[in-house]
Amino acid sequence: MNQIRWMFFCAVFLFTTIANAALEIEISGGDAQQIPIAVVPYGGSALTRDNISDIVAADLSRSGLFRVLETRGMANLPTTPAQIKYAEWTALQAQAVTVGNVESVAGGRFKVTFQLMDALKQTQLAGMDYQIAPSQVRTTAHKIADIIYQKLTGQAGLFASRIAYITKTGKRYALQVADADGYNPQTVVSSNEPIISPAWSPDGTKLAYVSFEKKKPIIFVQSLTSGSREILANYKGNNSAPAWSPSGNKLAIVLTYGANSQIYTIDAGGGGLKQITKSSAIDTEPAFSPDGNFIYFSSDRGGRPQIYKVPADGGSPSRVTFEGSYNVSPRFSPDGKALAYIRNDDGKFRVALQDLASGQVQLLSEGAQDESPSFAPNGRVILYATKLRGRGALAAVSSDGKVRQRLNDASGGDVREPAWGPLVN
Repeated sequence: MNQIRWMFFCAVFLFTTIANAALEIEISGGDAQQIPIAVVPYGGSALTRDNISDIVAADLSRSGLFRVLETRGMANLPTTPAQIKYAEWTALQAQAVTVGNVESVAGGRFKVTFQLMDALKQTQLAGMDYQIAPSQVRTTAHKIADIIYQKLTGQAGLFASRIAYITKTGKRYALQVADADGYNPQTVVSSNEPIISPAWSPDGTKLAYVSFEKKKPIIFVQSLTSGSREILANYKGNNSAPAWSPSGNKLAIVLTYGANSQIYTIDAGGGGLKQITKSSAIDTEPAFSPDGNFIYFSSDRGGRPQIYKVPADGGSPSRVTFEGSYNVSPRFSPDGKALAYIRNDDGKFRVALQDLASGQVQLLSEGAQDESPSFAPNGRVILYATKLRGRGALAAVSSDGKVRQRLNDASGGDVREPAWGPLVN
């Protein structure tokens, strides 16, 4: 069996064990031009189980773009802009200071306020107040971090997004969803048979995935709001590799409906099946371009696995990757300017990033068995699966290769097939 067949059809046997613990994140590297920022402890932090300012500081630090200054030991810790003594903070080289406050309000809710101040100009850059339930504390902290990130970098944040991934405990597989920082893991569906290939709908309310619970691969769509699920594709043979169109009204899927694996599209509600590729090769792992005009996919039609594209309504495929003899698993950056994929580089499977305008390729990851790349909603980070001390783990790398993260499960089990969800208001 050749390498592409092994990679596509045997991935389900790569699991060991996992527990439902939060993922722990280790960070290495960082941008040489990190922005120094003071995240001052919020007033009233003792009211909430989770400390909002600590979460904001952790989010900013994890991005690699910020140097969060130490505030412990400071004599005066302001909670409002009027209380800020800017000379004290500029002496610490702070370019920005963020302050905030938490107070109890009627109905068991909290009022959270925060302000982001330019420490040099002594002007306000952003400010917001939220009325939230206790269950919304962490989400609110992530939203605050996103606002700070956007104001100071000019780019959208990513902290309020979620990630999906596959785990296994004993003989039981689970599709889980967690916050982008690994907290609040929730089991969406579990089974004694393998679950693979999670894919987020563009609005973040649904997950498509493949389950073997009926002893063959079938594609399901699960609602994350109602908890209901429906069978999307249960055709003769294998049904696999779902990928949503940007509009969310269609999915690209892979079927062995006729013979070997080929790309089809199907309406999001089922029906409207249309064959897109027709070849004697293995065509698999489809991904829509962000404009919806093309479907990129992996194929061995040239003898070795490479990435091709085809018009989304069907037509003649054309080859996309030419550098290297093995390139699979295409995933687009949100702006459509770059393509991440897995390359076999001297026997090591690593994450590669190709600039589609210039064709320039950069190898980003350092593992030997990396797979399943997935972009953050702002395009700044790529999440992927890797091997760490002999077990499956998640890792992430910034799109410029400067910042690396390891997301480890504290139980010492395996984690696979990450998918980064959209940023939803």
